[in-house]
Amino acid sequence: MDRKVIVLVAHDAKKIELLNWVKYNAHILRNHTLYATGTTGGLINRECPDLNVIRLRSGPLGGDQQVGAMIAENRVDFLVFFTDPMTTQPHDVDVKALTRLSVLYNLPMACNKATADYVISSPLVFDPDYRREVPSYSTYVERDMKRNEDDRVPA
Repeated sequence: MDRKVIVLVAHDAKKIELLNWVKYNAHILRNHTLYATGTTGGLINRECPDLNVIRLRSGPLGGDQQVGAMIAENRVDFLVFFTDPMTTQPHDVDVKALTRLSVLYNLPMACNKATADYVISSPLVFDPDYRREVPSYSTYVERDMKRNEDDRVPA
């Protein structure tokens, strides 16, 4: 089985729910590389020391951007982000950016326990022959580069 990179994130009101999900799935998760934003990672490392979660910064302090960079660099296989829909988040734009990047790069993202359960139990997730298709945006990038060349002022 290929080692996958799984990122774990949870809003404050969902941290215990994510922790319980991690404990329940520890037998699967321990075979993969786990990252988590600051407080969430600290909680998981304290409660599940055998999982060895690599901690990023706290979400509002840049952890969400670190996760976003990992997604953009195609270094994440599965994002588990238990979001709290009942509380306004000071870093809501960061959360929206992670959702956008996950869609953009065709990355499985679970925002609640039910979806996380479906994804982690899917035979495709850990199938070494399955390759997630990451869309190519080369025509978009080339178009943007052409536009920049056309905007240059002649010397």
